[in-house]
Amino acid sequence: MLLLCNAVLLLQLLSPCTGLSLDTVREFLTREEDTIVFSLIERARYPLNRPAYDPAYLGFGPRHNASFAELFVRESEAVQSKVRFIHPRPAGRYQSLLEIPFFAYRVPFTMAPPFNFTSELYPAAAFVNVNDAIWSAYFNDLLPLLAKNDSDDGNYAVTVDTDLACLQALSRRINYGRFVAETKFTGDQQQTYTSLIQSKDRDALMKLLTSEAQEDVVKRRVQKKAVAFGQSITLDGPIETDASNSSQAKFKVDPSVVYKLYDQWVIPLTKQVEVEYLLHRLD
Repeated sequence: MLLLCNAVLLLQLLSPCTGLSLDTVREFLTREEDTIVFSLIERARYPLNRPAYDPAYLGFGPRHNASFAELFVRESEAVQSKVRFIHPRPAGRYQSLLEIPFFAYRVPFTMAPPFNFTSELYPAAAFVNVNDAIWSAYFNDLLPLLAKNDSDDGNYAVTVDTDLACLQALSRRINYGRFVAETKFTGDQQQTYTSLIQSKDRDALMKLLTSEAQEDVVKRRVQKKAVAFGQSITLDGPIETDASNSSQAKFKVDPSVVYKLYDQWVIPLTKQVEVEYLLHRLD
């Protein structure tokens, strides 16, 4: 009887996935594309506004070597961690495993009553994330492509607020790779995944996770969404534009930048999260 109880307990620990399925995963990822494209459109309204990202601009000295953008994100996360209204009662934003702060060490304890979020992730791997890589890629690589010009209009708070929206959307989408990996692990190839995890074969895991055909569909779809969402609307309907053959087409955010975002950062980083999650799946 004791052996049976232990076996049941072990099965529960190894199979925490209760509400995940390929359909729910695909639906979430597809909806997040909309959020990301709209957040990029909002950021593209403003120029680069370099002083917002220069640690020397605030004049705090070397002991507080942080830019206005960093301080804005850090303090915003502190507020959002304390309370975020979720029906039927409030809960801190980061009580949900869908959300991961960029400055976790500065996030205070929530003042909200604890909410009983479902836990589909394996505990030992649940906190795998690549937020540091997302932060670096966003500010160093994506932002110069996204900002409409290199000027300065002084609207630093509003500008950085749109940065925060982009960062949170990208973090949520990319780190959702943990849920993707859990779904794949508990699918019909669990024995194959288990063998590769036990041998710590990163390359083979990456190959098994990769579907170039599906990745191409995703990249072309987000580019098409950037075209659809980024058109100027008139009373006669949307202005006719075609990102593939019109040199005069104007969009609120360049569709090629959105394609590049997914091609060079979103998809590769998501797969990195998946591999790291799986490597801890049997811990």
